Amino acid sequence: MNLPKTTKAAVLVAQKQALEIVEIQLPNQLEIGQVLVELAYSGICGSQLGEIDGVKGPDAWLPHLLGHEGSGKVLAIGPGVRYVAPGDAVVLHWKPSQGIEAAPAKYHWGNQVVNAGWVTTFNHHAVISENRLTKIDASADLKTAALYGCAITTGFGVIDNRTKLRLGETVVVFGSGGIGLNIVQAAHLAGASQIIAIDRFDHRLELSKACGATVVINSTMQNPWEKLQAIFTKQGPDVFIDNTGNPEIIAKGYELLSPKGRVILVGVPAKGQKTSLYTLPLHFGKTIIGTHGGETLPQADIPRYMNLFHARHIDLNILISEIQGLDQINLMISNMRDGTSAGRCLIQF
Repeated sequence: MNLPKTTKAAVLVAQKQALEIVEIQLPNQLEIGQVLVELAYSGICGSQLGEIDGVKGPDAWLPHLLGHEGSGKVLAIGPGVRYVAPGDAVVLHWKPSQGIEAAPAKYHWGNQVVNAGWVTTFNHHAVISENRLTKIDASADLKTAALYGCAITTGFGVIDNRTKLRLGETVVVFGSGGIGLNIVQAAHLAGASQIIAIDRFDHRLELSKACGATVVINSTMQNPWEKLQAIFTKQGPDVFIDNTGNPEIIAKGYELLSPKGRVILVGVPAKGQKTSLYTLPLHFGKTIIGTHGGETLPQADIPRYMNLFHARHIDLNILISEIQGLDQINLMISNMRDGTSAGRCLIQF
């Protein structure tokens, strides 16, 4: 088999600027633990928007590749790789899994080195660390399989591993984008009695209802805290999940909670931003905790969630709002920013 020597990619050259669509040169050989994958689909996550915007501060690795959820097929493997083989269908994910954590690949664009992490998905062909790949059934739909790289596993992991949700408990989800929609869907499947989804865009909220939200609140049309106080007249919700990273929302969600409620932080505030909490309730059962990708184990959880959706006949296509080629990636990013796209945007290679 003749392996590709170059590939098309979207490169972050400077923060707060559009990605550049260019042809880059692949590494000459695969090192220990590296796997060459031909991408079929890649999701675009809010984390990439944060990288472009520099929310964590200056980026020392420019220019570099982006993307951390996708699906594709293995073309070749480097020395020591045991868990995937050429021809395998795979999900690409940012959470470490089984196998070798290989050195990140370096690509070339003319005379420039283009950096990459252990996984990138905004490029048609990618050299991926073995432990960022999970083999899936050859018959799996690669379009929806891409969502398991982050959106589904993070959303379901938050409910499964962090909230410890009990039947009949109440949940507030602030922010109903790609991950928020999966949190809503997971809370519904886990037996929450009320699921309140809050967002700025009506079409995201309509999609939230399709995923199981019992009440939706547009935070630009009404005061969400007054609405929540009207809903929870006796005591606050059992679980408050923040996807925004907004310090004010985090603080108000914490205040709203029931005495033994749990705040789960999915969104990350911009570097330097802080929130302020009255800590006494923490001594009597209220909790606040962050999450790192829902604490999922990809090699175990991706097959498990796939089995769940298959058994329940759940159509994941409703989570996908837009599919375009790589040339349209900057348009899709713009559509995510202004709310034009309600669900996940996918790059199709």
